[in-house]
Amino acid sequence: MLGEKYLEAVREVLSRIGETQKQSLARAAELAAEAIAKGGAIHLLDTGHLLMHEMFGRVGGLMLLRPVQLTLEVENPGPKRRGRSKPKVYLDEIPGLPQFVLDRSEIYPGDVLIIGSVSGKNVLPVGVALLAREQGVKVIALTSVEYSRFLEPRHPSGKRLFEVADVVLDNCGVVGDATLEVPGMEAKICPTSGIAAACLMWMLEAEIVEALLARGMKPHVYLSNHMPGAGEFNRRALEEYESQGY
Repeated sequence: MLGEKYLEAVREVLSRIGETQKQSLARAAELAAEAIAKGGAIHLLDTGHLLMHEMFGRVGGLMLLRPVQLTLEVENPGPKRRGRSKPKVYLDEIPGLPQFVLDRSEIYPGDVLIIGSVSGKNVLPVGVALLAREQGVKVIALTSVEYSRFLEPRHPSGKRLFEVADVVLDNCGVVGDATLEVPGMEAKICPTSGIAAACLMWMLEAEIVEALLARGMKPHVYLSNHMPGAGEFNRRALEEYESQGY
């Protein structure tokens, strides 16, 4: 069964993460805890988008993690014109956007910025990482190192995300991301990067909690809205978080 083969592929990826990412997770958690202890903040910019839904407002999730969300839409439905078209330009390919993002954000020196990009090759993640570090922000990359090494960088520096971060969390995926070869299909199916990224981020949050508690700092997390008293618990927790920063 293909479903079982995919499950086994996911197990193998998560096993590799457990075997290879312990030190990187510990270093990333220490960077985050140190920043929080000094009044800084932790931000997440994910160009793959899954983590922007997975990591915020979730049960057991840290209130201190702050999203960096980009929205830019151009609506211009035009007539069909034979032989005329324009290449698509995606947000993470726009020159100048990294500086704009940092200029408009609430990211400051002493903060930590987590940047998620599976390929790690495009202008936005690399540019933001480089500029953020110049400004005194620690950068944690969440990427696929093997896949990224295979690809040509598009940033003018000639660098990919894993080459410009303070700490790299490798999702341990394969080149191309998809894992299953299926007879009759021209391309592999079923990627692992989404599950791996979510796993790495929750592992990182657990490590951050541990690192903060070791400093005598109890961070606030969300309680399920389905639990008795959750509304009052979360309201009070958010107030306390806003007051103390964690």
